[in-house]
Amino acid sequence: MTEEIPHILVVDDDTRLREALKRYLSQHGFLVTTAADAAEARARLEGLCFDLIVLDVMMPGENGLDLTRSLRRTGGVPILLLTARGQPDDRIAGLEAGADDYLPKPFEPRELLLRIQSILRRLAKPAAAPAEIRLGRWVFDPQREELRAGEETVRLTPAEAGLLKTLATAPGEVFSREELVDRVGMECNARTIDVQVTRLRRKLEDDPRLPRYLQTVRGEGYVLRPD
Repeated sequence: MTEEIPHILVVDDDTRLREALKRYLSQHGFLVTTAADAAEARARLEGLCFDLIVLDVMMPGENGLDLTRSLRRTGGVPILLLTARGQPDDRIAGLEAGADDYLPKPFEPRELLLRIQSILRRLAKPAAAPAEIRLGRWVFDPQREELRAGEETVRLTPAEAGLLKTLATAPGEVFSREELVDRVGMECNARTIDVQVTRLRRKLEDDPRLPRYLQTVRGEGYVLRPD
């Protein structure tokens, strides 16, 4: 994240909403760039660095979920999804795609502002990061927020990194879902934690269905058991 004014990319095909968000966020201390669709967003991303992306899900052409999945394969910039679909399954789909938060339309601008501030504050926290932890062939580096095995590296989303970093502060200790929500600082609930755990297991476990390192303790929560 930049040390001065946070730079936000707002991507929405609704011109009125896009411009309204630009004005509102600019008035609250952010540098704001806009894009009308995924293609324009990609062009912006090629030439500029952003601290967070506010991304509409329902857009013509490449939609927000597809763009999120694509961006997650190459980087970890935080993504907050906006959508007219606010059902639980829709929120879960957004989180599974790699989003850090999800806000249904219509929404109060103040709530969007608070969620953005929460994500950026979470990233800016000078965490008491644990030392590197070995998980089979993987080594988790809390400072770089990445998993690596030799020359192979997997970058984690901010939500994934925050969850794994929290569990790594006390290997072998069981964390309840509620405690993880509080410590990671995510705008989420217990179900969201389950989604993030599932995504992490796909990255670090040989068999995500039979996890060796990131284990579930029935009725209690999750525990990290490194080598």
